[in-house]
Parts: sequence; structure tokens; C-alpha cells
Amino acid sequence: QVQLVESGGGLVQGGGSLRLSCATSGRTFRDYVMGWFRQAPGKEREFVAASTWSGGSIGYADSVRGRFTISRDNAKNTVYLQMNSLKPEDTAVYYCAAKYGSTRYASANQYAYWGQGTQVTVSS
Repeated sequence: QVQLVESGGGLVQGGGSLRLSCATSGRTFRDYVMGWFRQAPGKEREFVAASTWSGGSIGYADSVRGRFTISRDNAKNTVYLQMNSLKPEDTAVYYCAAKYGSTRYASANQYAYWGQGTQVTVSS
């Protein structure tokens, strides 16, 4: 059974940092792109960042570029999202997802596997 389990969310003051983790199990994601998405109340799910298991990061949303960093630990089958200089507008539920192949990595509907999400709240 394929599982993606996010952790690391919480409440943080503006300007602070959090690191989200996404632990994967149930299959090998070597040829998959791992993505982070987020969804704020009343808004559509939006792309945040994506990475291949072997090639590193392949894309960031303009709104997070320079503040967020996606990385992975192949030995632990875990993907991370380091979030620095957090802003209140970063408040959302953050989801980890996996898709086969690197095309259209910013499109949520291309991802076959999803985690349950972790809440990130940034206070002003």
C-alpha cells in the first residue's frame, strides 16, 4: 500500500521557519517527481515546489522561490520542504504528492499519490 505521510506543520510567527517532511512507503519512487502543494481556505490547491529523486529540485512557485527549498533523503525515502521567512499568506494545508515522469509537474491533477496534508499557520 502506497503511503505518503506529511509532518512538521504548526503555528509560527511571521518571519519564522518550519521544515515539513513527507515519508513515503509502499513503492519505489525513483522515477517519480515529488511535489508539494498547498491549499488555503476558499482557494484552489496550488503548486509550491517539485523535485525528482535523483536530479534535485525542478521547480518552485514564484511566491516561494528564494524562501522555500525542497530536498530529499533517498536513504530515508523522505522528501522535505524547508520554509524560511514565512508570511501570513503562506498559511495553508500543505500536501505532499507523487507523479510518474517530470512533465507538467506543477499540475495537481497529474499526481497519482497524495498525503493527508499538514496545517501550516503563520501569524502576523
